[in-house]
This record gives sequence, C-alpha cells and structure tokens, in this order.
Amino acid sequence: MRRALSWLALTGVLAVVLGAAVPARASELVMFERRGCAYCLQFDRDVAPIYQKTEEGRRAPLRRVDLSGGVPADVALAGPVRFTPTFVLVDEGREIGRITGYASDEAFWGLLGALTQQGAPNRP
Repeated sequence: MRRALSWLALTGVLAVVLGAAVPARASELVMFERRGCAYCLQFDRDVAPIYQKTEEGRRAPLRRVDLSGGVPADVALAGPVRFTPTFVLVDEGREIGRITGYASDEAFWGLLGALTQQGAPNRP
C-alpha cells in the first residue's frame, strides 16, 4: 500500500511538472549518461537487462547517449541536460517529457508509466 501511494505521489508530481504539454506518441527513450555515473550503473543492474522486454521498451526503445559527446543532432530538447542519468522521451526527435536521475526501479517504472500514459496509443 505504501509503495502504491509513493508511486501515485511521484506520478502526480510528474504530471504537475509536465502539465498538458505532452504531445502524442513516444518513439524513443534517450538515456543521457556519463562514464563512472553510479546511478547509471545502478540502472544498468536494475532495469537495463529487462527494459527491451517490456511494453514500454517496445513502445519507446532505449537509446544511450554519452552526455560528454553532446546532444545528438536528431534530438530536440526542451532544455539542457545537466545530470546523469536523464531519460528523455522523444517523438520524431522532439522531447515530450523527461525523468532526471535514477532512485530505484520502482520510481523509474512509475515515472515512465506516467510519461507514456499521457501520450496517444502506439502508431500502427
């Protein structure tokens, strides 16, 4: 029960931060990381091995980008990425939402679920 309430609180905060400005469908989850990032390594242990097997992973495949190399030319961000990991949900190269940091697999899945639920159904 406590975890469910925590998840609801996290998704509520995310919804307030994102507002209604989230466009329709996600096509990619871009993970900005840096070498030696302890939280990136924790994500690698907790989530990365199963991500592509999930519904979220099928709807928004994970693309990893080393932040020290800059932002890829085909990704338009709403603002700068300052911390790693930062997960940016994009559609047609445009940011539609983000998760900054990694605390736990539960928090990640809850926040990602809130991001993807605000978008439209999958493309045909």
